[in-house]
Amino acid sequence: MTPNNQTPIDRNIVEQKVRESGLEQIGTASIREIVKLVNEIEKATGERYIRMEMGVPGLQPPREAIEGEIKALQNGVASKYPMIEGIEELKHEISRFVKNFTNIDVDPRGCLPTVGSMQGAFASFLVSCRRDPEKNTTLFIDPGFPVQKQQHKVLGLKYETFDVYNYRGDKLRDKLESYLKEGNISTLLYSNPNNPSWICFTEKELRIIGELAEQYDVVVMEDLAYFGMDFRQDISRPGEPPYQPTVAHYTDNYILLISSSKSFSLAGERTGMMVIADKLFERSFPQLKNYYPNDGFGYSMVYGALYTLSAGTNHSAQYGLLEILRAVNNGDHNFIEDVREYAERSHRMKKLLQKHGFRLVYDRDEDKPLADGFYFTFSFPGMEGRELLEKLIYYGISAITLDITGSERSEGLRACVSQVGLDQMDELDHRLERFARDHLNSV
Repeated sequence: MTPNNQTPIDRNIVEQKVRESGLEQIGTASIREIVKLVNEIEKATGERYIRMEMGVPGLQPPREAIEGEIKALQNGVASKYPMIEGIEELKHEISRFVKNFTNIDVDPRGCLPTVGSMQGAFASFLVSCRRDPEKNTTLFIDPGFPVQKQQHKVLGLKYETFDVYNYRGDKLRDKLESYLKEGNISTLLYSNPNNPSWICFTEKELRIIGELAEQYDVVVMEDLAYFGMDFRQDISRPGEPPYQPTVAHYTDNYILLISSSKSFSLAGERTGMMVIADKLFERSFPQLKNYYPNDGFGYSMVYGALYTLSAGTNHSAQYGLLEILRAVNNGDHNFIEDVREYAERSHRMKKLLQKHGFRLVYDRDEDKPLADGFYFTFSFPGMEGRELLEKLIYYGISAITLDITGSERSEGLRACVSQVGLDQMDELDHRLERFARDHLNSV
């Protein structure tokens, strides 16, 4: 083990900042707690971390979005309340986008701008989990985004969860049905591509999910925060295959949550998209009248949940999203090329980790290697994830444990590539080399 004062980041300062943070264990900290801790260490030491803990987009937003929002502000929209259901032009472009890039037809009335996908998820839980008193539980196909479980705790809602990695392909049907046949599952949620593992469901698996959703009347919430970012296929041509895979081809009980944060690099504008299947939007559930003025699913979502949460989405930001969607739908802007650099960063980071004895945790989609993308997962021989994270902090590398994502792979960490520039690869190589030299012979 290297002497305390010879780690890349001063050990005494790291220990001081950990004590001041109040964290009992770094390895059990939330994403935002890790962010705060590393910010404090960077400030105290002047050293730049290799920051892999938080999925913050690291690319410039598109010109069309910026100019669209500026123009809207100059035209005075900041003085006007937006309509709760969104501006009409944006709703039509969201509908066009879904058709162009998933090959699904959806009425614009079910296309709703939200204050990020976080609000979209929160509102969806408020409605879908209250439509039937017998169905009071959400099933998370994990690993997944920890905050969605926190939303359930805030709302007092029940949930169950399982790690999908050992239930891929045909095995998924029996595993899902073991939960759904109990009759208490209202909602099923997963991300695709997956945060944190970056696994992507196959068409076979999406068909299984959709068929079971129909059979057991379950609302499928498909989190498409990383829309189009499985770079193994290029979905960038509007109206032409291949398309973004989606469960919407196999069920009418779906809600799509489409983020503008990653695919369009608009995280700071907090403007996401909720897309509700036409048939689900039109359905009525008498139980909803206990909470909302109408028993219609779509009506309750708009004039019940979204109204009470924020009474609409930032007016000018809707115009920014409108303009980038219009450009993408018209074939004037290739949004996939904008974010392809993430794949290059991921590829290089994985190679460096493997070079120094680290291993990938989630590494395959059934029989295919995972794509290089926004996230990946890694481990180090002989260490649990919590111990690994606590040690890496002294080497100027931050991440999060898979423990907090619902994963059963406790040896792993999740890495996000978005804040790690190509200019940091040499430094990452150096720090990983130091870590491996200090620890490979001690495990």
